[in-house]
Amino acid sequence: MLIRLSAFAVWIGFSLSTQAQDSLISQVDPFVGTGGHGHTFPGATVPFGMVQLSPDNGRGGWDWCSGYHYSDSLIAGFSHMHLSGTGIGDWLDISVLPLTEPLDDTTQRVALHFSHDNERASPGYYQVLLSNGVNAELTASERCGYHRYTYPRGSTPIIRFDLGFHVNWDTPTETHISILNDSTLIGYRYSTGWANVQRVYFAARTSAPIVRSILNDGQSASDMSDMVETYDPGKGASIQLFFDGNTHQTIEMKVALSMTGYDKALGALREIPSWSFNSVKKAAEDQWEKELQKIKIHTSDDRLKRIFYTALYHTAIAPTLYSDADGAYQNAHGNLQTMPEGTHRYTLFSLWDTFRALNPLFTITQPQRYTDMLNSLLAFHDENGLLPVWDLSTWETNTMTGYHAIPVLADAILKDWPGLDAERAYKAMLNSAYQDIRGVPDYINYGYLPQDKAGGSVTVTLEYAFDDWCIAQVAKKLGKTADYATFMNRAKSYTHLFDSQTGFMRAKTSDGNFVEPFDPFWSEHDFDKSQYIEGNAWQHSFFVPHDVQGLAQLYGGNEHLSSKLDELFAAPSEMHGENISPDASGFIGQYAHGNEPSHHIAYLYNYVGEPWKTQELVRQIVDSMYHDRPDGYAGNEDAGQMSAWAVWSIAGLYPVNPASGEYVFGSPMADEVVFALPNGRSFRISTINNDAKNFYIQSVTLNGAPYENTYIRHEDLLNGGELVFKMGPKPSKRYGRKPESWPGEK
Repeated sequence: MLIRLSAFAVWIGFSLSTQAQDSLISQVDPFVGTGGHGHTFPGATVPFGMVQLSPDNGRGGWDWCSGYHYSDSLIAGFSHMHLSGTGIGDWLDISVLPLTEPLDDTTQRVALHFSHDNERASPGYYQVLLSNGVNAELTASERCGYHRYTYPRGSTPIIRFDLGFHVNWDTPTETHISILNDSTLIGYRYSTGWANVQRVYFAARTSAPIVRSILNDGQSASDMSDMVETYDPGKGASIQLFFDGNTHQTIEMKVALSMTGYDKALGALREIPSWSFNSVKKAAEDQWEKELQKIKIHTSDDRLKRIFYTALYHTAIAPTLYSDADGAYQNAHGNLQTMPEGTHRYTLFSLWDTFRALNPLFTITQPQRYTDMLNSLLAFHDENGLLPVWDLSTWETNTMTGYHAIPVLADAILKDWPGLDAERAYKAMLNSAYQDIRGVPDYINYGYLPQDKAGGSVTVTLEYAFDDWCIAQVAKKLGKTADYATFMNRAKSYTHLFDSQTGFMRAKTSDGNFVEPFDPFWSEHDFDKSQYIEGNAWQHSFFVPHDVQGLAQLYGGNEHLSSKLDELFAAPSEMHGENISPDASGFIGQYAHGNEPSHHIAYLYNYVGEPWKTQELVRQIVDSMYHDRPDGYAGNEDAGQMSAWAVWSIAGLYPVNPASGEYVFGSPMADEVVFALPNGRSFRISTINNDAKNFYIQSVTLNGAPYENTYIRHEDLLNGGELVFKMGPKPSKRYGRKPESWPGEK
């Protein structure tokens, strides 16, 4: 457990047992990513839980998308729903703050000071000493947050619920609070924001009786000492709950959530049946320990351990649970739905980010949950007519480009994922591929998206081409020959935008001419005006993961593509324009690791017979872009994608084409990495002579036999066994030189 100690926290001391020190959760620091532009939150949650109980600073702005930023020194409340690592702020529902004296103005925004010296976090637990003397501790189950507030002697224990609390995009539209008895209240918060329709119901129960309450509807307050049972809805309802400080210095509270109604929220309180904070905390820790045990690394580098396990932790936060225990949920249209018995609905699908590395990782690490996640995409399709682009609270935010639920489903179908109806999924893919919005009709008509028809045209064309390749592979598997030919043709759409004179993918107008003037360093963050989404021509011109050999042919051969990649990593790290995208960050030349379009590029050298260049670059990226400190990420963590890149790359692999079932070799950084596989087997990656200087692969063996390929297929990994890399200080120009050893279609 990583601790920020103060004099008050000496009581922590020896309580860290030897077992805790040896556990994998002790290697996780939830504060990583809360600084810089990582946009993560430090609070308590369980893997993929509905509740993410975490502090909010009460400040708006890009770096407060998760509600909390490490640069801040104020806490305005602990809310129960958060976004992890995204670029837009939303949720922060059901905000709670412990007070020691009542508010004269019950509508005022309150924020208390705190110091990082008096704050600590570990998987499933968060603690902070507030300036009013209250020691706040938080833990959680899947649908229930557990609070423990220890008040200073002589104070009046008060807990305030503020349903009007909001920052960034979120705004409450209707709120309600009712007190059921001396220890139970219920309520709801409807809001609009990034997701236009959000409905969250809650039920709260306290360990001590409420002796008095003050309820406010956002305009006026009333003394609720007689425990009035109902209250008319208001946009900013809040309540102050008073407790007897003479008999109760510590107040514990459970807050359960549901997206369907009060009754389900009351039922969710049963997830935590007793008043034992430490037991719930231990249960949350056990869930995280089980999650982290799925991939074990062995290394003497403690920093690398912290980076790896913190990254693995961040891969298991989103998507988040959305349905009740019985599979019921209310979608954004207000319809009550129920998933098939024993299954659950998930939300928060940041697909533009996660299709690249996180979702392929789930096919190894999430054998139980992933079927429900995949079927959640199909449920979204059934309710909305299209697969999701960016699903938040089951609302289509239409954020970012492509139709990237398709590679996620395609990867699963091609891996014969259990519990997924391939024909049903394929029909959903076709609906997205023939939709009449998001530039698709023009893309089909012209063979590319013209810039005079829609913004972001280069990015959109390249991403649609890849998604169409994914459809083609599923069509081939299902025996749909005509569809296979159609979509393989559409997968070549990227060729229409290649400019052989400049060596870049460039925007064209509907008359077939390139847009002028052209500057490969130019960036425009306004999506309607941009040609490249959140970046420039340098970062986007290499997104042809399904046909790297075809891309090389456009450049005039493998050597020319390699030379262009060399130029990318050596170019000046600058961008031009009056409205440069802030998402492009973490530069090595024009490679921008802080945003997803660059994530596969360093691995492309494997496709042209120069894998040693990939090996040195991957080491450089891990060493320079990942750190065990709050500003430990080079850009938005993006719901697990930035972390998934690190998990794969530290292990020595990466899914360059995330629907191909191929994991391309980089430069393994640990002495040993062991995957606990879904089928009960294990796959071990071992290194010989591995250290900071010996980062070049000299030779490889698989299960004791020489192995010449610069990649391994998913089915071979699932067979279990051992992949051994012999490392050295100089590039091996023999290994990976032969075309038959390269990844991709031959």
